[in-house]
Amino acid sequence: MSSEPIPGDTRPSGVDVKLLEILVCPLTKTRLEYRPETQELISRAAGLAFPIRNGVPLMIADAARPLTDADLR
Repeated sequence: MSSEPIPGDTRPSGVDVKLLEILVCPLTKTRLEYRPETQELISRAAGLAFPIRNGVPLMIADAARPLTDADLR
């Protein structure tokens, strides 16, 4: 299996776009914002950033980091 990007593949770093559309914050059930530069899903309501590792969002509070003021801008 090649690690080369597939033309027309719309997945950000291996995360399925459809999955990103339906995922919500596990704590607040609000919409998440995808940040490709940090490979995180941002929950402004919870003030947390959930990491994406190997294409899999880690949607547990213990894996998340608190958002800073800079993250919220």
